[in-house]
Amino acid sequence: MKGLSTVSSIVLSLTTGALASPVSSQDVVYFKPLKVTKDSLHNIHLGFSDESFEGELRLVHGSCDMVEAHQMHHEIGSTFVRREAHPERFVWIVPENAIDNGCLHAYSGSHLLGRSTPISVMKNMRKREEISEVAEMTGPWFDGVAYMQSKQNNGSTLAVAKSKKIAIVGGGMSGLLTSHLLDSVGIHDWEIIESSQRIGGRIRTKYLAGSTPGDYQYQEMGPMRFPVEVKDKETNETYEIQDHKMVFQLAETLNKLNGNASSLAVNFIPWIQSSPNVPGNSNGYRLPNGRIPSVSQIAANKSIVPAAPKPANYDSEAADKAEEELQEFIGLTPEKMKEIATNIFKAHKADVDKGLFSFSETAYLKYHLNLSADITDYLSGFSNNGPMWEYDSVYFAAATWKTIDKGLESLPRAFMPHVQDRLTLGRKIDGVVYNNETGKVSLTWRENPLAMKPNSKEYDYAVIAAPFTKVRLWKLPQYSSLLSRAINTMNYQQSCKVSLHYKTRFWEKLSPPIIGGCGSTDIAGIGSVCYPAYKINSTGPGVILGSYVSGTPARSVAALSAQDHVAMVQRAMVEIHGPVAAEQWTGAYDRQCWEVDEHQAGAWAAPLVGQQDLYLPAYYQTEFNTIFIGEHTSYTHAWIFSALDSAVRGTTQLLLDLGLVDEAKQVVQEWMGRWIHV
Repeated sequence: MKGLSTVSSIVLSLTTGALASPVSSQDVVYFKPLKVTKDSLHNIHLGFSDESFEGELRLVHGSCDMVEAHQMHHEIGSTFVRREAHPERFVWIVPENAIDNGCLHAYSGSHLLGRSTPISVMKNMRKREEISEVAEMTGPWFDGVAYMQSKQNNGSTLAVAKSKKIAIVGGGMSGLLTSHLLDSVGIHDWEIIESSQRIGGRIRTKYLAGSTPGDYQYQEMGPMRFPVEVKDKETNETYEIQDHKMVFQLAETLNKLNGNASSLAVNFIPWIQSSPNVPGNSNGYRLPNGRIPSVSQIAANKSIVPAAPKPANYDSEAADKAEEELQEFIGLTPEKMKEIATNIFKAHKADVDKGLFSFSETAYLKYHLNLSADITDYLSGFSNNGPMWEYDSVYFAAATWKTIDKGLESLPRAFMPHVQDRLTLGRKIDGVVYNNETGKVSLTWRENPLAMKPNSKEYDYAVIAAPFTKVRLWKLPQYSSLLSRAINTMNYQQSCKVSLHYKTRFWEKLSPPIIGGCGSTDIAGIGSVCYPAYKINSTGPGVILGSYVSGTPARSVAALSAQDHVAMVQRAMVEIHGPVAAEQWTGAYDRQCWEVDEHQAGAWAAPLVGQQDLYLPAYYQTEFNTIFIGEHTSYTHAWIFSALDSAVRGTTQLLLDLGLVDEAKQVVQEWMGRWIHV
């Protein structure tokens, strides 16, 4: 066989530089001893001391005294080595029954090229049986071992793998973190393609009246804050919410990358979620002065709030029993809240097993507990058609919160120095085309909207971070039916926000004063009202989030003209605070209705019953060299953590596709990939 004259020059190693026993006096092979774990992935690193080697290369694992390849325990992979393209790595899928202290063997035909020293194969402390306790065996978690078993293991050249051209479609938080993760493992030929003229996605800090971040006259029109820890009211035990720590980790990483430059700093300050004097939902009741009562006033005298009218045939005993059974089924006990806070993936598995993803609250009451339509509506009339997945209840039960000083816009701002040279803004992708001959993927767009032939650019992989609300309008390859249904039918929640600018922070001078916090009102179309948590009692102008409404009402207010919508919110501010709100309003405002945002077409993913657990596995397969990420592909939705979590999974998936197991493990270990099995 061509190349056998150089077999003595092949050097195989799992790292570099340690001497192993020679195969013969002529064929000297160098290995570094290695410990591996069963049911996991590892990279085998190859080296060729003579670049002229060419021929078949087959890697197997078996007894160290085996003579012929057929005596192997299992095959690792094979390829034909050409002298101009020597593979540098193979992916070793170490099976559960791998033999301990066996050796790796390299063959070319029947000729033994090299043999490693004995390799210790250790029991995986995170083996499949134990992983099943924290994730569903049937799919909604990323099993890298199973993923790689479906792929042909032909070896890879490190330089080639790391030179792949990657498109990242969408400059939101999942796309931005993906760019950083790729850079961190030595993959630098990526490009972010963003349809708007900015990065940050649904992070939208608005600095009103021409102000700058340092003027502290802003409000968040997208995400606002991060829950930190929950306190058990019965035991006073405090436990941290683990998920959102990824945001704090990202901030620390960016600050280091930027040399702690003050203009790019991401610093956290306390967020006030609850405050006693914010307006409360009083169900139509007003104080003698005509204003809306505060949360503390309602708590002091709950009788002032009129009860909702009951159905004519209301059965109090049946309703109370049904409510008790519903809450028992949901099971949001202190123990469950702690589980969600500390390991949301384990909690997700438990709730899938329990059946919470099979019912909405309304469906459970109507079809499982057999309540009448009237009683069902009375008990759950404001619930949605999503599953009873209660992670948000835990997050909003947090006793401690944080937000970002000078606005959440600080996060994408801190990314800009690292992406600006590989960033294309204003390009509205409208298609993905896969080339069967080259195995590459092209993205299409139209500089002239009426052009029948689109512009296009080719990449090795496309990581799609755009929301499905936009992707479903693209021309796409024939993805699997499951992925196609996810793209076409995933439900999204809608929301609208209006922020209003005032001459002073007058609400902090009222009697009693309102110091931060979010309240709610019964005024149609207003929803929540939030007050800034920064620069309390400072002088100068201030901004109130005068309306934050989601769900069906958001569609109604989104249809209003901006003038009518803002006027409605300003009237509500007067009703809440009195005439001072009219005297102090500057006329400046910002309005964001996410359903009609051309770059988002929705506020956040809100899967209907059946969509969450059904669609998750679809995102864990690379189809036509495209990988989908974003909060809509995560376990949780609507939070920055959800987007970041998806980026870790998507990057891991891409790295495994490229045979870069070491790099995939680095990403998983560094970025909280607790549910990713590699």
